[in-house]
Amino acid sequence: MKYLALIAAIFTGEYFLKDHMEQKLEAGKTKEILKGRILLRKYHNEGACLNLGEKQSRIVAAVSLFLTSALSLVFLFTLTKHGRGALKTGLSLLLGGAWSNTYDRLKRKYVVDYFSFNVKWKPLRQIIFNISDFCILIGALIVALTGDSIVD
Repeated sequence: MKYLALIAAIFTGEYFLKDHMEQKLEAGKTKEILKGRILLRKYHNEGACLNLGEKQSRIVAAVSLFLTSALSLVFLFTLTKHGRGALKTGLSLLLGGAWSNTYDRLKRKYVVDYFSFNVKWKPLRQIIFNISDFCILIGALIVALTGDSIVD
C-alpha cells in the first residue's frame, strides 16, 4: 500500500515540520536559507488559500473537513481499481497535504505556513506556503492531467 504510505509520510512529515517551525521561528522574523532563495517565516493562516475566508475560519475548517473526507472516499474507491498509478499517486499527494492542513484547521484553528520564495516580484514573495500546499497543487495537477476518470 505505497499510496497510503505516501499520504502518511506527507502528513507525518508536515506534522513534525510545522511543529518545529512553530517552536523555532519567531513571529515577525525572517531567516534566509538556500543562499537566500527561500525565506523562512512563521504565519498562521486562519483562512483557506491566500487567507480567503479568514473571518469565517470555522466554516473554512468545516468545508475543508468535508471536501477532504469526500476525496478520501473517492481515493479508497480508486484503490480497488487495477492500474491507474498516476491517478493514485496524484490523489495520494493531494490527500497527504489536505489532511495535514485540515488537521491544523481543526486542532490549531489555523494552518502553519512557514516559507516563501525570495523573488523580485513582490506579490509572490509575500505569499507564505507550507509543503502541504505544494503536495495539494502537484497532486491536483497530476489528477487533472492523467485523463483517467476517477469513477468508472
